Amino acid sequence: MRLKFVKRQRMKKNLKKWALLLMAAIALPVTSMAQDKVEASVGADVVSKYIWRGQDLGGVSVQPSVSVAYKGLSLTAWGSIGFDGDDDKEVDFTLAYETGNFSVSVTDYWYPEYSGAHTFEAQVGYDFGILSANWYTNFSGDDEEYASYFTLTAPFSLIGLDWEAEVGATPWGTEYYGTDHFSVCDLSLGASKDIKITKSYSTSIFAKATFNPTTEKFYATVGISF
Repeated sequence: MRLKFVKRQRMKKNLKKWALLLMAAIALPVTSMAQDKVEASVGADVVSKYIWRGQDLGGVSVQPSVSVAYKGLSLTAWGSIGFDGDDDKEVDFTLAYETGNFSVSVTDYWYPEYSGAHTFEAQVGYDFGILSANWYTNFSGDDEEYASYFTLTAPFSLIGLDWEAEVGATPWGTEYYGTDHFSVCDLSLGASKDIKITKSYSTSIFAKATFNPTTEKFYATVGISF
């Protein structure tokens, strides 16, 4: 299971940590290369299955998002609502900062159905162009602290499609990801295609194949972005 809801008695202390990290992120300097205007975006995906880091988290789902960005700093709210009533509802809030090829973020994974349970995760990453690397670590909240995960992602274009190959793994054993030691949890290959509807609006269709060597399970998903 992805979530093992424990340690709730420390929520007040954890929220203080979250507030301090938010203030630290906001205080980060911006560069002249960053955008000079506030940009806002709203969108939604409809997916045939909700697969996250090699784990099956639900069936057909609607996943809306809204974000605001200014000079490399962004705040995004993202949610997932499954058509099946048994699927967990999820709302994530991410505060991120990018400068050049470097990125850092803090995400609050919120599960309203579990008495408002939260898991806080820090991310740091670097885009090398042909390959991007990201590290994620839980640092506070209702789940196992310091559970970590890293990814290597390679984007490329082929036959008119945008492709992305990804490897995801846990550096050590963690109940959060269901691993006992270093484990590769996600081998995936995805493709997407933008479809222009009007001069100012386009949608995107995508498909992804995922294999989790740890659980020996394979998933195939398709979706559309609005």
